[in-house]
Amino acid sequence: MVDAGARRESGESNGMILSEQVVDLRPATKMLVWSFAPNDPSPAAVVLVPTWGEQGEKFPVVFAFHGRGEALKSPWEGAMGWPRDYALAHAYARLRNPPLTTADFEGFVTADDLSAKNAELQARPYRGVIVVCPYVSDTNARSEAQFRAYAPFLREKVFPRLLAETPALVGRDSVGIDGVSQGGAFSLRIGLTNPDVFGDVSAIQAAIGEGQAAQWTDLAKAARARNPKLKLRLLTSLDDSFRSDVTRTSEAWRAANIEHDYLLLPGPHDYPFNRGPGSYELLIWHDHVLARG
Repeated sequence: MVDAGARRESGESNGMILSEQVVDLRPATKMLVWSFAPNDPSPAAVVLVPTWGEQGEKFPVVFAFHGRGEALKSPWEGAMGWPRDYALAHAYARLRNPPLTTADFEGFVTADDLSAKNAELQARPYRGVIVVCPYVSDTNARSEAQFRAYAPFLREKVFPRLLAETPALVGRDSVGIDGVSQGGAFSLRIGLTNPDVFGDVSAIQAAIGEGQAAQWTDLAKAARARNPKLKLRLLTSLDDSFRSDVTRTSEAWRAANIEHDYLLLPGPHDYPFNRGPGSYELLIWHDHVLARG
């Protein structure tokens, strides 16, 4: 896992701490910490890169957005939501060294599901994705202007940097988007309105409101019309406070013949879920559905 006490050299920009550091997390991942202009949709991002690739091997890319708790933090601390606070860096290492255990899922897994997951990993070992974890402030996550700015930001600033500094694949079918809670709603909004950028769109315990199923259905229909190969997923949990709204959205998608994956898991809407099922499901699903070349 990322050493929370790791040294980092930081610079000040409009009162925000932005870092430019590379931390080696052998053998599972290398962590890059990037800063961008303060007026960008994401002024900072942490990037997790697999270190086990063969010479010349490239990896699909997933953008993973944090929840509201991290949106209230500084850019550096908020961007560390998935890699550190949700234990995503640890999940990389465990997926490369199965079998997974009940403890890996923080206890939120049945014996049958754990057995099936390990059988799946044995038959189809985890290959790896690059995960970009951008910081998004609470204000930006609710701003229509920021929604519109995000695709140009990715194309003009993030994709070129990925190509220059990582073994990334950035063609449409090799790029996914995901997020948890507020980040899940942000992922849906950005992904469904930019199906020319993403090959898959997922949301984990998305913080979507009551009565929004029709809105999300219209967006999904329009996205699938523009990109018929677009993969979609909605994931919730038994004690997720947004479970009913996520489930209603899934039901509306099925009624509209919008093919997608729907997953209902054990667990609460809280950090232990993110550290357990959240991180593993994020890495495994995108690893399976994104194109590799």
